[in-house]
Amino acid sequence: MTRLFTAVLLLFATGIVTAAEPSPSSLAAKIEAITDAPDYKRGHWGVLFVDAKTGERVYERNAGRMFCPASVTKLFTTAAALSAFGPDHTFETPVYARGEVSKTGVLRGDLILMAAGDLTFGGRTGKDGKAAFANVDHTYANSGLGEAALPDTNPLAALEDLAAQVKAAGIAEVTGEVLIDDRLFARAGSTGSGPEVITPMFINDNCIDVLVTPGAKAGDPATVTVRPESSVISLDAVVETADKAFAPMLLLTQAGPGQLVVRGRVPAGGKPQVRIFPVDDPAGFARSLFVECLRKAGVKAAAAVARPGAAELPAKKEYAGLKRVAVHKSAPFGEALKVTLKVSHNLYASALPCLLAAKEGKTTLDDGLRLQRQHLRKLGVDLEGVSFGGGAGGSRVDAVTPDATVQLLQGLMKRSDWPRYKEWLPVLGEDGTLATTVDQDSPARGKVFAKTGTYVLTDTLNGRPFLLSKALGGVMTTASGRELVFAVYVNDLPLKPLGTAAQVGKTLGKVCEVVYAEGK
Repeated sequence: MTRLFTAVLLLFATGIVTAAEPSPSSLAAKIEAITDAPDYKRGHWGVLFVDAKTGERVYERNAGRMFCPASVTKLFTTAAALSAFGPDHTFETPVYARGEVSKTGVLRGDLILMAAGDLTFGGRTGKDGKAAFANVDHTYANSGLGEAALPDTNPLAALEDLAAQVKAAGIAEVTGEVLIDDRLFARAGSTGSGPEVITPMFINDNCIDVLVTPGAKAGDPATVTVRPESSVISLDAVVETADKAFAPMLLLTQAGPGQLVVRGRVPAGGKPQVRIFPVDDPAGFARSLFVECLRKAGVKAAAAVARPGAAELPAKKEYAGLKRVAVHKSAPFGEALKVTLKVSHNLYASALPCLLAAKEGKTTLDDGLRLQRQHLRKLGVDLEGVSFGGGAGGSRVDAVTPDATVQLLQGLMKRSDWPRYKEWLPVLGEDGTLATTVDQDSPARGKVFAKTGTYVLTDTLNGRPFLLSKALGGVMTTASGRELVFAVYVNDLPLKPLGTAAQVGKTLGKVCEVVYAEGK
């Protein structure tokens, strides 16, 4: 039900009843003109707008009912991670030498890189030292959500840094193996599109990028490259440049491990197309790349690039007796959280509960989710109003109430690092997953900081997409300067003939525009 808060001044001196200001009933009417439109008659809405200072409920609808939050789940996941680690925490990824190093720099033994769960692992660090991102992330390149782009960064930055440090430590040759220790937490799966494998080792978001650049004119071959380049990646690409009227059509398959096949066409004059091949064995992939980086740094490594390391890893207690010859320090943790929120990064969000677990000496995703519960309680969230099976928002058990979403944001606003967290959220009409939600001339543009969510399934019976959830949760400043905390969910909506999930997203943008103008 809708609750309205009106302030009416009655002037009886003249016998006339006069409103001191326009009744806010127009806010409810305008919101409901959108939410109750015929296209949405089969959907279910949960809406709550609350004054950030007073706690007054400006508008609510089904605020205590549970809804599928889709990627608004990432608000809860990142909030718990922020509570546990803080925004300035850094992850250190060390390399150990097992064996004796001769006077001539020969390590008669093994090099061991210990994965520390560094989500970006140097691969997103821009020239300004901050994590770079594109509004449509490369991890979504195969999802048809828009033209993905690659940030101008080096996915091998951390491995190259470690290799250079190994060389500087006086090691010129390694006669034994090169190993990756990825035992920080147990392997898990992401609950969202994009790369699915979660381990403590992240290189280029656990994927291989394919960049397809059209030729100068129709009939010319397109140029196809991969990132990162490696001798363990074999590319078989036949892609033509078509007339500019054609839509891009690319088919990616794998003939075997590291054997990538690309076929299709791209339009002349079009933007380069990005696609990805997810990596099934992040540790093995990292090992091959690290061997290559060592060799490029001038370290002679006998280990085979394409073959898994044969030597056994040391027991964890043995590391105290090994020499640390290199360490890569991550960017501040807040940079990874920023990317997670701005582009709705499923892999990072899915890994965050695993990092919570590892911090407390535990190893599984389930352990991390139980620890997340403690942090959400500390932030003031009614735990009866939340249910999570993962960190990214793709689990069928994920559910929250609008009340719980607002409680979470109110708890975050009490933290000293709230201004930073707010800046990590997508900004309406400007960046991240809200970049194109409203027109550039929208009065609400730049006034809404919020996490988006989208979850689409296929209704096979009727041959149509089914929108399980479109969601938005965050903060906004209205035209009158009033700061509001809000959550908007619409669930269980057939998209045919309505349109696409993106169009529903624009509808949520319209709700924000109405509240911006009328939420006095």
